[in-house]
Amino acid sequence: MEKTDGCLFCEIQKEEEDALVGILRRGAHWFIILNTFPYTNGHVMIVAKRHIGSLGEITPEEGAELIEYLALSEKALEEAYSPEGMNIGVNRGASGGAGIVGHIHFHIVPRWTGDTNFMTALAETRVVSEELEGSWNRLKPFFE
Repeated sequence: MEKTDGCLFCEIQKEEEDALVGILRRGAHWFIILNTFPYTNGHVMIVAKRHIGSLGEITPEEGAELIEYLALSEKALEEAYSPEGMNIGVNRGASGGAGIVGHIHFHIVPRWTGDTNFMTALAETRVVSEELEGSWNRLKPFFE
């Protein structure tokens, strides 16, 4: 399934200046990027470089790098933010909560007790205390 037209993740990869789009690391099969609409400070995503939509399409080589990048991201977030826990997962399809449908990506969300509040439920607004540029500068050294 090759696709570029209209896919944000396919387009983002074309940008050569990583800081402009929040890319923290590029690998052979995946890239790690800040989530533009984070749930908490440090919310990153691991995104397939090729346009694939399901776990079953991941090759063994891609799977090995994915696990490496999940572990790297977990360690970086632990060191940079000292979270009390993390959510690590994938949303597939619009009904599954995927904001970008058809291009598989994994979320790693640092969590702290009480990190969400009434704003999310009542106002459909997230309160994140760190700007994306600050998050990128804080995390980038851990991904070099």
